[in-house]
Amino acid sequence: MNWSALEALLSGVNKYSTAFGRVWLSMVFVFRVLVFVVAAQRVWGDENKDFVCNTAQPGCSNVCYDHLFPISHIRIWALQLIFVTCPSLMVMAHVTYRENKDRKYTASHKGAHLYANPGKKRGGLWWTYLASLIFKAGFDAGFLYILYYIYEGYDMPRLSKCTLKPCPNTVDCYISRPTEKRIFTLFMVVSSAACIFVCICEMLYLVCKRIHKVKLKKIKAERKMFAEMAPLTAPRSEFMSKTSIRVDTTVSMHNISNNIIAKESSEKK
Repeated sequence: MNWSALEALLSGVNKYSTAFGRVWLSMVFVFRVLVFVVAAQRVWGDENKDFVCNTAQPGCSNVCYDHLFPISHIRIWALQLIFVTCPSLMVMAHVTYRENKDRKYTASHKGAHLYANPGKKRGGLWWTYLASLIFKAGFDAGFLYILYYIYEGYDMPRLSKCTLKPCPNTVDCYISRPTEKRIFTLFMVVSSAACIFVCICEMLYLVCKRIHKVKLKKIKAERKMFAEMAPLTAPRSEFMSKTSIRVDTTVSMHNISNNIIAKESSEKK
């Protein structure tokens, strides 16, 4: 399989990815694709040829090998890498669609642009990017479960016993280089788990950033509405100074009584 073509295709996703997305892509190609191409294929290249059972019964070794290895690890990992990297193409396809749409809009509206930046994760592109992360994490988790279910764990036994026909009795079968295969299996499993963790971190980052932006937008809208309504209402102190005068009733009554007494004394004189 031409992995270099897939690498060149997915390298264009870097400019549309977050920092977590770039870390994920680097982990996939350095710790999974390169290890798969350089080392893993050679380790599992002799699994059928060097699978030995202590019997001369024709067909027994083939039946036991098919029972112990229903699907080769190499083929499972190849399918896993293909399924995991394909969701990133969704983002590239959406960006390409935006660029073509913006190009048509610019041609029909005299240079005006429909998108300021077609690769900016807003609107539908944000949902496409989030969906690609969910698919990537889901595919990785699914293939880890398939590998665990088929081989009943991630271990590689040195000795396996087989009782299937046409074997005459219980047959001991030996796998070539089981320790080395166990190490590579655990390495690929840990690499897949690390990629799942990075995808979850990126999903949380996108959601938290989106919530923060929505809150800021709401606060700005409230401040703008308050600023527009403030000139319509006069301050309370100014309203009170213009419309009401505080009068001390005790002082007014005292002045009236003094005036009456002064008037009566002047009449007596």
